[in-house]
Amino acid sequence: MMGEPWIWIAGGVVLGGLIAALVWAALRHPRRISVESARKLFHLQRERLEYRFLVLASQTGKPRGLEWVDCDFEDDVSLARDRHTGRLRAYVGVTIRFRAVEGGGMEDNPNVDDLKAGSAEFRLDGSEWGTDGRVVFNLNPVEAIQYYRELEMVE
Repeated sequence: MMGEPWIWIAGGVVLGGLIAALVWAALRHPRRISVESARKLFHLQRERLEYRFLVLASQTGKPRGLEWVDCDFEDDVSLARDRHTGRLRAYVGVTIRFRAVEGGGMEDNPNVDDLKAGSAEFRLDGSEWGTDGRVVFNLNPVEAIQYYRELEMVE
């Protein structure tokens, strides 16, 4: 009879360890969301995402000597999956308008007024799309995905 409490305690420790391992595995490898669901989420969150992108991108100080004035987003969204992590990214074509920052050394550059093309990058984290304001200049969304070798197109 004296050994019984120790058996229950040992069983509880083993069971607790198993539960902790399962929780850790679930957090480390989240369930993949379907591409269709990811597209729907992006559409639902798009207005917020575009605003957040512009705010963050304009705070990067890139390109140096230029200030972000406006960013027009194309309608189409290209999705890609990271080959290593399985996480989804979205790329949207953008046309950006800059102006020279006073004293930034670009005031006399005649190309400042030219519109710049690129692709805005967004990342899916669970069920929330987010952005860090990263833009891939001079590449459309398909070219941007091909540029990053760790990505593969998804449809």
